[in-house]
Amino acid sequence: MSAQLSHKAKLFKKLRRVVVKIGSSLLSDRQRIDRGRLEILVEDLCALHDRGLDVIVVTSGAIASGVARMGIKEAPKTIPQRQAAAAVGQINLMAAYQEFFAARGRLVGQILLTGDDLANRRRYLNARHTIESLLAARVVPVANENDTVAVEEIKLGENDNLSAMIATLVDANLLVILSDVDGLYTRDPRRDPDARLIELVEQPTGRVLALASDSAGPVGTGGMASKMNAARKASLAGIATVIANGSRPRVLQSIVDPKTSIGTLVLPQGDRLTRRKHWIGYTLKPGGSLIVDQGARDAIVQRGRSLLPKGIREVQGSFGVGECVRCVAPGGAEFARGLVSYSAAELVKIKGLHSAQIAAALGYKTTDEVIHRNDLVLLEESGDR
Repeated sequence: MSAQLSHKAKLFKKLRRVVVKIGSSLLSDRQRIDRGRLEILVEDLCALHDRGLDVIVVTSGAIASGVARMGIKEAPKTIPQRQAAAAVGQINLMAAYQEFFAARGRLVGQILLTGDDLANRRRYLNARHTIESLLAARVVPVANENDTVAVEEIKLGENDNLSAMIATLVDANLLVILSDVDGLYTRDPRRDPDARLIELVEQPTGRVLALASDSAGPVGTGGMASKMNAARKASLAGIATVIANGSRPRVLQSIVDPKTSIGTLVLPQGDRLTRRKHWIGYTLKPGGSLIVDQGARDAIVQRGRSLLPKGIREVQGSFGVGECVRCVAPGGAEFARGLVSYSAAELVKIKGLHSAQIAAALGYKTTDEVIHRNDLVLLEESGDR
């Protein structure tokens, strides 16, 4: 058994959520969107969906599609030119996704993001809530960088980086980066016939990253260096990454098959939940406190539940959506910290209410939970698991 297969058998045993990034080189040449290739990829995505997996797509191709539809002879070089091409091309690209997914009985939802969206904690949480709601309804989110409004200060760089950020955003188990290359090689395979595919990267360190080329194809923005940097970010968040050739038949089914070796597998560094919860519990500075009743405290500590408004007795401090707050038991002891889905002003209005009463009290409802269990950390003195 190869080194990759031995790790896949363990990593993919409880595979639940996959982010798939599809590069421009797979979807478009300089003239048009390759509808045949996209349809094949959608069929492969649906095969993962049929297995019960959550599937999030991060797609490139909007700018390339717009360039072709506008009849532009050269790739746009300025931000306004890229924005104009994206505005034209995004419609065409999403229409193709919608058509091919609908033919297989699936709904898709468009998610457009900028770096500013993911740097702002409130918008970060809003994006996550939207994607989680789509996944709960078995809708396939299709994400892209919002090139129509992005400017240099908030550019994510390319969709390889975006895919790693979204994988972290949604707590994915696996990030798949598909392009027109088989994976990471010891040398550039286009120039050296002796180049060898590296099937397994245990630690994406500087020595390994140095093997990656910066060059990209004629319609893409990210070369292998971009892909490996994205894999490194995902790895540090505890997420495995596979870089593979998306033109291979049933490539996604092969990737999730623990008996098939394909592409380059980059291993995660540590446990994704442990790292994130350590950040919440011990790095962030709390902006306030929530005094909860004994029932809420026991539900959180003993049964791993989320904090609901019904269990809140008192709100202390002034904080916004997405900020870290202390959870305090009736006796005054802090037992947990977490990221709130509602501001202090909103919580004053809904404390003690059932979740079904939130919309009536506020005029809207973001979510049932004040702090979702995935955003909640028990402190060590309270038996942090």
